[in-house]
Amino acid sequence: MPDPTRDAAFLLLTAVLDRHRGLDDALEALPPLDARDRAAAHRLAAAVLRRLGTLDAALEPLLKKAPPDPVRHVLRLGAAGLLLLDTPAHAAVATAVALARTQRLAPFAGLVNAVLRRLAAAGPAALAALDGPRLDTPAWLWSAWGAEARAIAEAHRHEAPLDLTLAPGTAAPPGGLRLPTGSWRYPPGTRPAELPGFAEGGFWVQDAAAALAARLLAPRAGERVIDLCAAPGGKTAQLAAAGAAVVAVERDPARLARLRDNLARLRLSVETVAADAATWRPAAPADAVLLDAPCSATGTIRRHPDVPHLKRARDLPALTAQQDRLLAAAAGMLRPGGRLVYAVCSLQPEEGAARAAAALAQLGLRHDPVRAEEAAGLPVTPEGFLRTTPALWPEHGGMDGFFLARFIHP
Repeated sequence: MPDPTRDAAFLLLTAVLDRHRGLDDALEALPPLDARDRAAAHRLAAAVLRRLGTLDAALEPLLKKAPPDPVRHVLRLGAAGLLLLDTPAHAAVATAVALARTQRLAPFAGLVNAVLRRLAAAGPAALAALDGPRLDTPAWLWSAWGAEARAIAEAHRHEAPLDLTLAPGTAAPPGGLRLPTGSWRYPPGTRPAELPGFAEGGFWVQDAAAALAARLLAPRAGERVIDLCAAPGGKTAQLAAAGAAVVAVERDPARLARLRDNLARLRLSVETVAADAATWRPAAPADAVLLDAPCSATGTIRRHPDVPHLKRARDLPALTAQQDRLLAAAAGMLRPGGRLVYAVCSLQPEEGAARAAAALAQLGLRHDPVRAEEAAGLPVTPEGFLRTTPALWPEHGGMDGFFLARFIHP
């Protein structure tokens, strides 16, 4: 019998690995599917993407020659069920064979059956001699992360928890853990819309690291604050909830619509602008600007395991050039003495400290170092930047990788 979960997971893998489409976009494009099957398909595809190198290494000795890519995807899904998701062996093999047939790969059904039966017989021993963290991390990322590479890669093997930022005066939904930075954390797989207080606008989803940018900007009631590249709106909500008069700038129409929907649920009043932040100019200088710039997003791999399969080192020059343009534009929006926070959800040094150094050298900004008491125990670099990685807070479940720098307009 066809299995809608496996069929959908196969479509997701094909979209990411063969057509280089983002996992979230591919999920939105799936045919109509029961919500439970949809969630299960995403979980299965994400498990494969998270451990792709390991799964391929476990399958390789069992293959006499390389199969076509669609067959390899079927084998990967079956292997993930066997080795990562505790699917009973007979079910993992049978559903993979059925998937081969429903995807018009019937001539390979015997191969799928034989390979996965042998893998099931090997069991956990198939993984024992493999260096999973190294296998699952592209070489260019491993090299860029230096001495922290293994710890970061280890953290990427685990699904991220759900972090919430609470609206002022709102009680946290039950079952959460208050983190040192003030965010509230819930187990992986928690559905925010099912938590009490969601419909009433009591909280919004925001990784604990992402929430740091607005904290460092420290908006005050009545200040004119600009949030650039603002969607989906977590930082915008923080700024507005603090009482600032916020202008949120976002150029992507779909993302801007999502931002507006989020702000409407939260009952927050914000001026939204559809524009390219690199060329848009405000009517009057701002007291503060927050720039969470487009980047490689390598700090979010726990949440987006498709990132290592979509991004390449050759993407960085275009991204860093865009970040420089956005920093220059942001600096030009400030009044004298105004504050600027630059943030990227990236682990790549080219997008972090190198961009901050270029801004200081070229834009006439003054560095405002992050103080230890502002960092809630998180590491501040010797230069005064804040750098988080997924390897931090292992006792709490990690956090996204972010780089944050703060400047003052002279």
